[in-house]
Amino acid sequence: MNILKTFIDNSIVYYDRGKFDDYCVYLKEKDLSAKAPRDIEYFQYFIDLAKIYGNSKIYNDFCLIYDKTTDVVNNAILNLITEISVSYGENSLWVDKWFTVIYLGMVAEERKANAILKKKIKRLGFHQIMMENLSAYEAANFSRGKRAVILLQECQKRGF
Repeated sequence: MNILKTFIDNSIVYYDRGKFDDYCVYLKEKDLSAKAPRDIEYFQYFIDLAKIYGNSKIYNDFCLIYDKTTDVVNNAILNLITEISVSYGENSLWVDKWFTVIYLGMVAEERKANAILKKKIKRLGFHQIMMENLSAYEAANFSRGKRAVILLQECQKRGF
C-alpha cells in the first residue's frame, strides 16, 4: 500500500488492486476498514453540497483539478485540492477527500492503455450532476452499456 494522501483526521487514500488493475482508489477512515468509493457516493455528496455552495462553484472547482490531471499523481495537485477545499468551511474535510478520490480516479483513467475517454468519463458524470441536474444514480450509470465512441460524442456535445 502506497499512501498518496493523509487527511487532517488521519484517514488515508491510496491505490491498490481492484477488479481491473492496481489503480483502484481506496479510502480508509481512521479505525474503519478501507473501501473503494463508488461514483454514486461522491456524486450524491456533491449534489447535496451544491444546495449550500451552488452548482457552478463546485463544477468550476472540479474543472480546476480536471484541467491539471495527467497520468501521474502530482503532489502539487493534491495540495491544490486541499487549498480549494478550505473555501467550503465546515465541509472542507469531505470536499478534500472526495475531490482527492475523484482526482486519483481520473489519474487511473488516464493510465489505462486502451481507454478512449480517459478522464473525460469522470467529467461527463460530474457535468451531468452539476450542470444537467441528473441524479447521482443516473450519472453513475449513464455510461453502462454504451460504446466509447458514443460517450465521446456526448463529451464533445458538452464542449470537452
